[in-house]
Amino acid sequence: MALSTARDRAARVCCIGEVMLEFAPCGGARDYRLAYGGDTYNTAVYLARKGVAVEYLTALGDDAFSDEILAELRREGVRCDNVHRSVGQQPGLYVISNDADGERAFHYWRDSSPVRALFDGPMAPPRCEVVYFSGITLAVIRRGLDHFLAMLDTLRGRGAAIVMDCNYRARQWASNAEAREIYRQVLPRCDLLFSGVDDECALWGDGEVEASHARYRAAGISEVLVRDSALVTHLFTGGDYLSVRAERTSPVDTTGAGDAFNAACLAGRLQGLDWRAAIVAAQHLAARVVQARGAVIAPSAMD
Repeated sequence: MALSTARDRAARVCCIGEVMLEFAPCGGARDYRLAYGGDTYNTAVYLARKGVAVEYLTALGDDAFSDEILAELRREGVRCDNVHRSVGQQPGLYVISNDADGERAFHYWRDSSPVRALFDGPMAPPRCEVVYFSGITLAVIRRGLDHFLAMLDTLRGRGAAIVMDCNYRARQWASNAEAREIYRQVLPRCDLLFSGVDDECALWGDGEVEASHARYRAAGISEVLVRDSALVTHLFTGGDYLSVRAERTSPVDTTGAGDAFNAACLAGRLQGLDWRAAIVAAQHLAARVVQARGAVIAPSAMD
């Protein structure tokens, strides 16, 4: 079911993935600010701030940091009915570094994160109308892929829209071939896909927008958005094509920009905007996010 159909109901989104401790630069060479982040977590927070009913499906430990992450989710208005707790474990951690252009690099400590075991057994499907996850989600939970796919199939059978952000990170996979095999199993189950030319080039070996569209159309995905390096968003939906160019900014930190873009775009569509208006809103929020440090900016900085 395409997202354009899901928006006609009181849609609620379930985001699936990992939330970690985030240390972002905040001044001197050794000054960092503690916050929380993770691609689908960031999207869940921005969706909630946009007025969308959203919940987060993940696994946390039973330590003080996990308690604080859970409290932060609730403060942001994200439902936590499907947050699982693992005894004796704690969440992963990442540190952000930025180059002179604001482009970010991540340094991770996450090998023992409890979310890796999230789908080690069968998972009761959440009650939702839209499911959102990413390529990073797949990398983290891939040992439980069969249970994850079974859950997606159940949700699709109930009429839920399946939305994926390509978000490919090569170092999270044993090989490019492993990632491609898992993506090929997941893609035919998706209704809407977000991607970017950098991800396309790294995962599939090409960075041409038309090649991406052809690949995902062959997989049966009805709606595809691809962002290119010239700040143009390309939308393919059915037989229609739309391109929208964003204004160029001078970023401080690009962390979370794509996650915010996806959230604003989804929120717009679920709240009745046409595709062009939803993409423009998404570009505006992404432009706000890159002007601040860290993945999730202060609510006051969004508008």
